[in-house]
Amino acid sequence: MAQVLIRNIDDETIASLKARAEMNGRSLEQELRNILKSAAPLTPDELVAASRRLRSAFAKEEVDVRAAIRWGRDDEFEDLELAFDRQ
Repeated sequence: MAQVLIRNIDDETIASLKARAEMNGRSLEQELRNILKSAAPLTPDELVAASRRLRSAFAKEEVDVRAAIRWGRDDEFEDLELAFDRQ
């Protein structure tokens, strides 16, 4: 598991977190783990935004699929021809 060090947390925040941990019957460390775990998953809106960013990044590249397939096949045939020529 990873470790994280967070610096410069004000005293009021720490006191509040310690009180919250005590009310929940947990250590401060466990309380912080729970807080981070519940905050970690992306919301549906964040997932949609990430998806849109990815789609827009790849949409800029126009790929001619047929040409790519032909290019791949041509390379295979060139490799076969070279192999037969060497024999």
